[in-house]
Formats: sequence, C-alpha cells, structure tokens
Amino acid sequence: MMNHKLRVGEIREAYLTDEDIWRIFTQFLSPKSKKSATYKFVFMKALIENLYQTNDHDELSYDQMAYTFAKIYWNLVVNHKITKHNNGKNARVVTDISKLQQKHGIPDDLPFDKLNDTVQLDITNAVKATMKVNVFGALYGDTKGYFYAFDHKKDVLRYNHPVKLFMLKYQKLITYLTNYHMARMIEALNEDLTIKDLLTKVECIAKRSSLKPFATIIGHYFNQECFYCHKPLDSGKRKTAVDHFIPWSFVQSDNLWNLVLSCGTCNSSKSDKIPEETYLNNVLERNDQLIQQANMNEVERHMHNYKQEKMVLLYEYSIKNGYDTIWQPK
Repeated sequence: MMNHKLRVGEIREAYLTDEDIWRIFTQFLSPKSKKSATYKFVFMKALIENLYQTNDHDELSYDQMAYTFAKIYWNLVVNHKITKHNNGKNARVVTDISKLQQKHGIPDDLPFDKLNDTVQLDITNAVKATMKVNVFGALYGDTKGYFYAFDHKKDVLRYNHPVKLFMLKYQKLITYLTNYHMARMIEALNEDLTIKDLLTKVECIAKRSSLKPFATIIGHYFNQECFYCHKPLDSGKRKTAVDHFIPWSFVQSDNLWNLVLSCGTCNSSKSDKIPEETYLNNVLERNDQLIQQANMNEVERHMHNYKQEKMVLLYEYSIKNGYDTIWQPK
C-alpha cells in the first residue's frame, strides 16, 4: 500500500505496552524502515519538541509540525550546507527551502528564527505542502498506524495517547537515539562529514540563535529582577540572561511559559539543573499573571495551549528522565 498517498489515517490500536512501542520505534529508526530519508528523524524531533504544545485531545496543527520541520531543515540546509537528505534525487523539502532562500535573497548565515514573520510563514507553508505529500502518510505507515492519526482536511495530527506518555517517560533517551541515527544517515549521504561533528549540529539544530524577543516580552510585564535571587538586572556585572526554567536539553523547545529572566550568576550556576519546587510554584504564578495581564497578540500566541498541569507534568518527567540534581541559588 502506498501510504504516502493517504489523506486520512486512524490509530489502529489504542492500547499499547511500552514493549510494543519500543519495538515499533526501533524498527522506525533502523535502516530497514521503508522511509530511507532524514524526514523520519526530523518528524520524530518535531513530535518531541511539540509534546507539550498539544490541546486537550492530544492534537497538534499541521502548522505547528511544519514550523518545527522548516526550522530544522533551514538550519541544516542553509546554515550548515548539509544538502543531501535522501538517496538519489534531492529531498523535496531541500529544494523548497533552497528556492525560497533565493526568492527572498536571504544570506546563508541567517538562522530561521531571525527571518521575518512573512518569510517564515512562506517557508512553513511550502514545507507543510511537502509534508502532506511525502511525510504524514508515509511515516504513518512506517509506524504501522500505531503512533498517530492524521487528517489532511482538518490539518491535524493526533498522538496515540499511550505513545505520547511513552515519549514523555523516555524523552531523553528517544531524543538521543533520534539524533544519533539521524547523524549516521547524514554522514552516509554527505561526504567529508563525520559523526562527531554531525551529532553536535543535530543536537542543537532546533535551538534558537537568540532569546532576546522573549526577554522583551517578559520585561514588559515584570520587574527587571532575577527570577531566582531577585537581585536587580542590568546593574554592574549582573547582565540579563533568558533561562529555560526546565533545561532546553530536555524540553528541546523555546516556550515563553518555560522562560524566565535571570542574572548571569544564577544562569551559570543553574545550567542544566532543575530548580527547587518552590520555584515551580513561582513560575506557575508568573504564567498566570502573564495570561491575565497580556494584551499583546504575540503573548497569546506563545501561551496558546499552555496549562498549569502541563508545566507540572514537564517538571515531573524531567526528573524521571535523569534531571534529578535539584538547584537553588546560593
């Protein structure tokens, strides 16, 4: 069956054990899987990045998935000049991105998050069209219809709930395995690239080049003081840093509700650690205030689908995934 031509796919089995999911996931990552392009790895990275962006029905819009897809491929193809992502002819998404770069006259060193909104939307829409043809249906087949449902008419993907819980539970390991196998495939397809160099690029490919726009939003509503030690910012050596409350290395995404302003000392000391639970309560309260005070469309967009329960779940799962060194300022 030509799964890539499917326009709708239903979940074939609602109940799956962890063992069932590991078996499917392992086959999905292996060279034996039917989809022998980097699409499957970027798709898995997009599923991981958007785990905490779903609505109450475990659904994501195609726009959310396409934005992550576009961001990763832009940074790979344009910034790092890694252009081979398929055996044989170029992957269509590479061609789309190259044409749009030329159309808009964008230099090679400009990361995706620095592009203006109109250009980002143009690229995301082109990538979404490609995903409808080459990705959603094909990878639905590769995961045997167990991982997600999709509907081209509604432009919606829905996680199979046991699979979403599995990904939350083993997020750190799944991320590492996906990055490793993606780097292995890129190494095989592109000459003069080594697995060591590629792993570094692949691990950070979805990371923003700058978090300053978030600092502006937070600073608009709250006092310019460190979220952790409460000392004033931008005074003397205490320069403002934007900190991922729950480390980026676990979350793999930049969400306003997970970002706080901190001084350089706290930011450096905290690093990849989890703050003490008191600070979780503080960030939950901060997010509630942000939602209540917000009168900016940009804030509403960034807080879309945010709920306290998701933040608490993220905190708990980060500890279960090995981020169990609890930190507080000295």
